[in-house]
Parts: sequence; C-alpha cells; structure tokens
Amino acid sequence: MNTVELITRKRDGGELTREELHYLVQGFTEGSIPDYQMSAFLMAVYYQGMNRDETVWLTQEMKESGDIADLSKVRGIKIDKHSTGGVGDKTTLIVGPLAAACGVPVAKMSGRGLGFTGGTVDKLEAIPGFKTTLPEEEFFELVNNSGIAVIGQTAHIAPADKKIYALRDVTATVENLSLITSSIMSKKLASGSDGILLDVKCGSGAFMKSEEDARRLAEMMVEIGKADGKKMMAVITDMNQPLGNAVGNALEVREAIEVLQGKGPSDITELSVELAGRMIWLGGCAATPAEGVAKAGQALTSGSGLQKFREFVSGQGGDPAVADDLSLLPLSSCSKEILADRSGYICGIDAMTIGLASQHTGAGRQTKEDAIDHGAGILLHHKAGDRVEAGEALMTLYSDEVSKLESASLEAAKAVQIGDQAPELPNLIHGVVE
Repeated sequence: MNTVELITRKRDGGELTREELHYLVQGFTEGSIPDYQMSAFLMAVYYQGMNRDETVWLTQEMKESGDIADLSKVRGIKIDKHSTGGVGDKTTLIVGPLAAACGVPVAKMSGRGLGFTGGTVDKLEAIPGFKTTLPEEEFFELVNNSGIAVIGQTAHIAPADKKIYALRDVTATVENLSLITSSIMSKKLASGSDGILLDVKCGSGAFMKSEEDARRLAEMMVEIGKADGKKMMAVITDMNQPLGNAVGNALEVREAIEVLQGKGPSDITELSVELAGRMIWLGGCAATPAEGVAKAGQALTSGSGLQKFREFVSGQGGDPAVADDLSLLPLSSCSKEILADRSGYICGIDAMTIGLASQHTGAGRQTKEDAIDHGAGILLHHKAGDRVEAGEALMTLYSDEVSKLESASLEAAKAVQIGDQAPELPNLIHGVVE
C-alpha cells in the first residue's frame, strides 16, 4: 500500500478500508510510517472525519496493536468505569469500593493525569505506601479476595494509542469524535473487563463542551463497546464547575474518604452513588439501575463502602488508617487564599481554569515524565449558587513552592464570577445512553 495515497484519499473526503487502517496503525506502531505522515493523516481525519465503520475499525486496530488483558482468573462479571476527564473527578476512589461492597469485582487499569485533568493513579499514590504496580497474579488474587484492585496501565495495552495520542497532543488534532472514541475505547476494550460504565463529561472543564457533542461521543462509544461484546452504559454529566470541592491528588483522596464517611459534598456524593449503582446493575448484582443505585446508597450509609476502601488500600500496600485519620495524607507546606472582591452570588466557577491553576501549583504535569507534588492543589470553600461576602475566602491554594503558588493564584482568581442574582444551575446528570 502507498501511505501518501491513503493520506490523499482521506484529505479529499474518501473512505478507508479496514485493511488500509491496519496498514497505517501497524506501520506507525512499528516505525515504518514516520511521524510526519501520521500527523498528516490525523489532520486529514480531523477535518474530514470518519464514518461509523472506519471508527470501529480504527478502534479495533488500535486495541489489537498490543496485549489484550485476560481477566478470566477473576471470578464474576468484571465492570470497569471510565471518565472522559474532568476537574476534581475522584469518583473512581468512591464508586470502586461501593460497587465492590455490593459484589461487583472491580479489576481496573487507570492512567496518570496530563494537563488540567487528574489521573487516578496519581491520586492513589498520594496514599502512603500505596503500590499501583503489581504482578499479574497478585492483581487477580486481590480482586478475588477483596473485590477491587486498581493498577497503572501498562505500556503493552494499546501501544498504538500512546504513540498516536502523543502526536495528536502536539498537532492540534485532539478534538475529533472518531479519534477520541478510538483512543478511549481501544484501551478499555483491551483491558479485559466484561462491561464498561462511561462517565462522559460536558462543559467548560471537559473535552466535549456541549451536551450534544457529549451525547454523540457517548453513543459512539457505547455502540463500539457492544459490538465488541461488552455490557455498556454511558452517563452524561456536567463539568462546568469542578466536581466536589477538592482539586489535587491528596486533597481529592481526602474528599473521597469524606464521601465514604458520609460527610462529603453533595454533588460528588450524588454522582458517585449514581455511577456505582449503574456498575452494580451492569455487574448483575441488581435487577434494575434504580435498584443498583439504592444498593450503592446503602453501602455508603452502612459504612461497608468505607470498609471496602480500607481493604483496597491495605491490599495494595497502603496505610488503611488514612480512612480514619486524614492527617496521614500529604499537604503542601505553603498556602494562599483567594478572597471575594465583592459581595454577591457565585454565578460560575470555570472548571478548566481551576484545573490549570491546580496544575500550576504542582498538582499536575505537562508531560508524562514530570514529577508532581501530591500535597498540592486547590480547596474550594464555595461553589456556584453560594452567597459570599466581600473579603470572604473563596478557595485555598496549596504548593511547596511560593513561586508556583503566586502564579497559580493569578490563574485561579479568574475562574470565579460573582453577580447580583443567584444563577440557575444545570443538572448534574444530563442523560443516559444504553
């Protein structure tokens, strides 16, 4: 096959066959197709798009570019949960233990954060002693014994996605429906679970800014997952302001524990119970999604979810005492408050701006190799809809470096809009795709 011919055809709006997509993905992964040609192909896709068949084929080729995890040694129906990325989204730390407490095995591979969104692996590594790299047999044993284990995704899962995403990130080709779908689903389908619950974010702090685009993405991912034999559901959720009050690794672990203790913010609590309930239903431990949500709520109020979190942390080498003593979690040494410059109602808190400010404190990274400060981040004291008075603290920023704190505070101050009238707040859950 001729690479230039394939690029030209896609540039001019033509369609590619599965064999041609196999040639492109395999050639780029193995190194016979250079970066500059794959970059040209990605830009052609960005402008011309892909049809359903091309998207399905691209996903399958990326999935098959590396190892396919075999979770057959784990008993039961394994259900994974994936979020398309948001600010303050620590739901995995909550829904995993809640679902496991209700009998659903959670054998999850998660990634690290990049840019303004956080990664589950980084958050878990903020827990003293917690190991996110485990031998395969130990991973299986933990899930069979305690119902849950979360490890870092290996480089052998969908390696084509790793190489392609690195190019998309530096060639302005990230925001394309087919490329986003293939990136997410190739990894999820290769991770071996029997079903996947997708949390598709929409709003200022999400890749999909509009509910319409989020629904299109959700529908495409659900369709591709079902075509691969997976049980699927997607929940479209709001990301116009940060989820919960905490943004940053140890701060988010702290808040996740507070939710499991029954003392967390209402938005993250509500969403976590809803997501866990749907995982419970997908896993066959509830007759309906509503029954699953009820079971998740019971696991929260009874404390069984918190106990499962202790088992989860202990099983992976972490200190389970963090579930009862939040002071065991790291907190950066320097702090700075952002004060309200006037009285009124908070009309909005831009999620992406808060995410970028948190990254600047040291809580995030710009490249995968960057070190992060687990104790850095932002703690919001108010959310959209709250009444505040002039001079009142809106948020506190944490960092181990004063210079980072100063630059982050300038960014964070831009995120909050205060007006005279209380705003009409959007629903937390915009819809469900099955």
